[in-house]
Amino acid sequence: MMVTLPPDYRPYDHEEFMNPLQVEYFRQKLIRWRADLLKEADGTLASLSEGGIHEADITDRASVETDRALELRTRDRARKLINKIDQALVRIENGSYGFCEESGEPIGLRRLEARPIATLSIEAQERHERMERVHRDD
Repeated sequence: MMVTLPPDYRPYDHEEFMNPLQVEYFRQKLIRWRADLLKEADGTLASLSEGGIHEADITDRASVETDRALELRTRDRARKLINKIDQALVRIENGSYGFCEESGEPIGLRRLEARPIATLSIEAQERHERMERVHRDD
């Protein structure tokens, strides 16, 4: 079913949670974010493939190496994000998007607006973080 989103549409709490308009809104938001990440990654790839380090000066060379390491980390982060976006798009397809993986409760619009790839409600996320802290201190 195709849903046409009004250009000025914003999800509101008084609407039914994850109604077809909200689902389409987040689908488009995820697709735009994914496209931006891919565009950035292409730019990074282009500057990385400009390749060999020609700087004769040792400080320039070190600076180029640092930039390259940062670009590789950025690419890795983008790749992981794209993966999470793809997973969110699958959840949109199967109707589970926007609901907490643990409790099945709505994640909430404000949280999804800020982090459209969220899979846990704030409460479940905080529980996870507390558990991680406890186990990290062991």
